[in-house]
Amino acid sequence: MSEYPMSIAGLPVRTAEKREVRIPYDNSVAGAIYQAGPEQVNAAIEAAVAAFPKMRAMSRHERSQILYRAWNLLRERAEEMARAVAAEAGKPIREARGEVERGSFTLLFSAEEAHRLHGEEVPMDAHPGGRGKTGLAIREPLGVIAAITPFNFPLNLSLHKIGPALAAGNTVVHKPASATPISGLLIAQIFLDAGLPPGALNVITGPGGVIGDALTFDPRVAMVTFTGSPEVGQRIRNLAGMKRVTLELGSNSAVILEPDGDLDKAIPKCVAGAFANSGQVCISIQRIYAQESIRDEVASRIAELASKLKIGHPLEDSTELSSLITEGEAKRVEEWIGEARDAGAKVLTGGDRKGATLSPAVLKNVPPEVNLSRKEAFGPVVAVNGYKTLDDAIALVNQSDYGLQAGIYTRDIDKAFRAAREAHVGGFHINEIPAFRVDQMPYGGVKLSGSGREGPRYAIEEMTEMKLITW
Repeated sequence: MSEYPMSIAGLPVRTAEKREVRIPYDNSVAGAIYQAGPEQVNAAIEAAVAAFPKMRAMSRHERSQILYRAWNLLRERAEEMARAVAAEAGKPIREARGEVERGSFTLLFSAEEAHRLHGEEVPMDAHPGGRGKTGLAIREPLGVIAAITPFNFPLNLSLHKIGPALAAGNTVVHKPASATPISGLLIAQIFLDAGLPPGALNVITGPGGVIGDALTFDPRVAMVTFTGSPEVGQRIRNLAGMKRVTLELGSNSAVILEPDGDLDKAIPKCVAGAFANSGQVCISIQRIYAQESIRDEVASRIAELASKLKIGHPLEDSTELSSLITEGEAKRVEEWIGEARDAGAKVLTGGDRKGATLSPAVLKNVPPEVNLSRKEAFGPVVAVNGYKTLDDAIALVNQSDYGLQAGIYTRDIDKAFRAAREAHVGGFHINEIPAFRVDQMPYGGVKLSGSGREGPRYAIEEMTEMKLITW
């Protein structure tokens, strides 16, 4: 059994508390890690504080070169990383390979953005009192960034925090999800091999409540960047005080299908967007609003495609859908499906559970008051409901407490941009599903979906402070 020690100040760290990481599909062992306590949390922060002057003093070119080397190393070790992601997250290996490819782009974009970090001249003499003055607004790193990451994209979402933080000259204490720590520890080794100064990236593993609270409270931490549940995100914001905070807290994303939209393109995309990674994606499609004239056709076609998805072990190449992260999560989604069915929804396919695995479920006519309509399912389930007018559809999209991304399929450009303007979300996609993301775009939400934006350029803005210099 492979062991993965923590990485603090560039050194492997083990503790007396050792824990096995298991493949959720069959509960077999993927590896072993060590649990951090207060001593390791303090040591990681101390190491990040000590490394910050060196990172801050580095030129843009030097930081960029480290990120470029990490990008190359990740590509060289792509299959090792993909298998680690697939095992610990229970993600089909084909999707894990896609995540590694996306993660490499996140590093590449971070390396490029390190070169582009810049300020601007302030036109001081635009005011009479500024005559003879010159002003510069420059951006400086914040210091120690605490990066707390989720289980569903353990590699790429970690790199979305680590890459921009290092590009801007910060140092990082990374706390990966308890269920998926191995990929985060492999990331630490890649950066050490790429020449990152020891202590600039520290990875500590263990319970989120213990480590997350300690990082959020500690005055030496300048910023907390978190991806996870709204409940934990709200707790972090309440505890963080004056710290900078970026929160990406999920959604129950919706797509509108107009009768004039290209259903032959939209329906396969909706299936992919609903069931990739067993629906454990922040922007997974959970609500499909199809105009009444096409609702039944849309629902039946989606159900037919969903029923053909191959369920299996995450490390098998033919697997299209595997388990949820835990059996408890699978039971919760199963209960939500039952609640919707009891309230009048029709289950067209799926919803059968075996351990942590749930067959992909498609429901029609799901009432607005049930959990599947109101909350984030984070499982392989999608609801197809009808609407009369586009205004009705937009209102249904906005009825959610979340607002991460949404989309519409239509050939009418006026309808498309009306929906884009009126949907209260962080990102809106025309003739594309809300699960669409490329890693250089600004990404983040409104309402319970969080605050701040990711994507290397935009994350760097969050992770730097503006300073004015005049003379």
